[in-house]
Amino acid sequence: MAHQIERMAYVGDTPWHGLGQQLSRHQPLEVWQQQAGMDWQIESSPVRFIAEEAGQLGSIHAFPEQKVLYRSDTRAPLSVVSQRYKVVQPAEVLEFYRDLTEYAGYELETAGVLKGGRKFWALARSGLSTSLKGQDAVNGYLLLATSCDGSLATVATPTTVRVVCNNTLTIAVDGMSQGVRVPHSTAFDAQRVKQQLGISVSQWDDFMVRLKALANRKVSRQEAEAYFQTVVCNAEEPLEDPSTLPNYRALNRVQTLFHGEGRGSELCTARDTAWGLLNAVTEYVDHEKRARSNDYRMDSAWFGQGAALKDRALEAAMALVG
Repeated sequence: MAHQIERMAYVGDTPWHGLGQQLSRHQPLEVWQQQAGMDWQIESSPVRFIAEEAGQLGSIHAFPEQKVLYRSDTRAPLSVVSQRYKVVQPAEVLEFYRDLTEYAGYELETAGVLKGGRKFWALARSGLSTSLKGQDAVNGYLLLATSCDGSLATVATPTTVRVVCNNTLTIAVDGMSQGVRVPHSTAFDAQRVKQQLGISVSQWDDFMVRLKALANRKVSRQEAEAYFQTVVCNAEEPLEDPSTLPNYRALNRVQTLFHGEGRGSELCTARDTAWGLLNAVTEYVDHEKRARSNDYRMDSAWFGQGAALKDRALEAAMALVG
């Protein structure tokens, strides 16, 4: 099966999804655009269709309320959307980071295209970093992603990456994502999004306070079992014999990751703590959850069912610290 990612670029170590073309650091956006497979535009055309008639070629009709979006380079169709649909171009996603990388200390680390051009993104490191208990480093990032098939609004999302295992987590405070969502019914305004994000140290500090609380919260075996059954299996009450629960195989795997097989699970920040519970789930989603390929797993981990599972895991972990 063909990969969803046509091309992708990254700097530094190979990303957790193991995909892409490595670049040297501090490349101009124009190089990123080419190497990440984002050097094309989304074009549009009115919808026309052939109404077949018996024994005849049929007549051509227009459907003026809809338009076809297609790639400028290959002419490959991307989607059929309403005339009101506001397109965000691949180049706009990279351009979003120009002033951040030139003046605010950000550095692009990965960018690419999913599903033949229907979805594309860029991820930049913010320069913010914290070490939990002096040994468990967490770095700050900003993810900007969009789609042209209605599957994803344009979203700018502050994200963390735990260095020891490359687990990714959306920054959320009091159960609310700190990201900005722009529906495709609205024109994308990069500067307004940055203002709404309030790109600052304060939201990072707030989130790090919560992560440190997780690293300090010791959990019992019973609490761990209840946590995983709730998060992974949607169990209302923990069962002594969980073998009848849905996702039982996934439940077993996250438990083994928590109890020593996970990367960084033996650090004092994670061993028998709420932070360890959370990272067992995020490692499973990012690295091990069953998927047709690594790029399908990445799509799920950032935008789909995997992202929702990680959000649920964070909310449940925070509930343990009150």
